Amino acid sequence: MRVGLYPGTFDPITLGHIDIIRRASALVDKLVIGVAINRDKGPLFALEERVDMIEAECAHLSEQTQTEIVAHPFENLLINCARDVGAQIIVRGLRAVADFEYEFQMVGMNRALDDSIETVFLMAEARHQAIASKLVKEIARLDGDVSKFVTPRVNTALRERLG
Repeated sequence: MRVGLYPGTFDPITLGHIDIIRRASALVDKLVIGVAINRDKGPLFALEERVDMIEAECAHLSEQTQTEIVAHPFENLLINCARDVGAQIIVRGLRAVADFEYEFQMVGMNRALDDSIETVFLMAEARHQAIASKLVKEIARLDGDVSKFVTPRVNTALRERLG
């Protein structure tokens, strides 16, 4: 069984994330969405809320692709999380060259820690390349319309959280 790990904070999950999840599902039998517990980032949504959003948004993808998709919180090194879930592949989404520069360094470090785990980069579709959770939250905080960037369920959660 080929297992992939797609890590991130997913605060909140966006259409860009969902695009990468859908496309990564074609590469693996099981896709673990690693939900990072990053206390330094001060997430808008609690860990449980982010996991619930991911599970709700990915249920239909799992049915469509016949790929098992599960959310898995983690707070350790990414490479250790990959080992914990039995992943042979780490999936990373790229939006721009700046993402690649950072990710290139991470791949080098991860390969030094465990060269049996490959990293696969997927480019977000053009219409999703500008979407970043940080920007979505900022737009929503300033009462802007984020419906083009998130699902209706996530949009509602943002509106309820930010009032």
